[in-house]
Amino acid sequence: MTSEPLILAVETSSRVGSVALAAGQRLLAEQSFTAPLRHSAEIFPAVGSLLDRFGHTPDNITAAYISIGPGSFTGLRIAVTMAKAMHLAHNVKIVTVDSLDAIAANSEDAATRDLIQNARSATHTDRIAAVLDAKRGQFYTAVYERTTAAEPASAPQATQAPGYAIPAPEGHIWHKILPDCLMTAQEIIARFTGERPLGLLGDGLLYHEQTFRRAGAVILDPACWSPRASRIHALGHQKARAGRFADPLSLAPFYLRGPQVTLKKNA
Repeated sequence: MTSEPLILAVETSSRVGSVALAAGQRLLAEQSFTAPLRHSAEIFPAVGSLLDRFGHTPDNITAAYISIGPGSFTGLRIAVTMAKAMHLAHNVKIVTVDSLDAIAANSEDAATRDLIQNARSATHTDRIAAVLDAKRGQFYTAVYERTTAAEPASAPQATQAPGYAIPAPEGHIWHKILPDCLMTAQEIIARFTGERPLGLLGDGLLYHEQTFRRAGAVILDPACWSPRASRIHALGHQKARAGRFADPLSLAPFYLRGPQVTLKKNA
């Protein structure tokens, strides 16, 4: 047992979900679901397994950090509903993290760091885009530019700070220069590739990698494509320390685009 606050982190915005348990800033363990699109079937057993492993019960959890979107409509609803229920049952505090920011944070991993450094030395690029498949020929995407922790984002369209710094290789951070939006592959390529090649990562590449690769984008290691609960914890804990908790009453998934609804015609 630990005197540090027990935190549950949940990532269900993408194909493969995961949960993580942390004691304050210290990550205890992370558990991914066994297969894609198993969010509803595996989230509660996975959480129970982590709690049992460290001798805790659900009422020991003091905060829930969740991936708020954009991403899977069903996955986001599961995370939000779970967090609200935890708040009602045990007054658990809730922190939300942007799904695309969590993907961008994967670039700090050693394998991806090597790829980015190689690309940088050859092409002098310091931009990446996180992409998730939004279907209908579009992607949820955001674009980031690497800067030092002390300097402001160089692009004038840099968005307001989300409450956390997104870690980048070499001790730098990522500043978001294109906020979360819907774009086609052609729009992303036309706007952000050229003299400064764009690094790409995210599950949106699963069926579309070659489209981006042929256009000259730098494809980062597939092992770093999926958002992970450990990243939700790392970013969320920065936000929690700043006291930026979500309002449970108004909490809702960040869909970016509403689900497609087909109405049946009356006979």
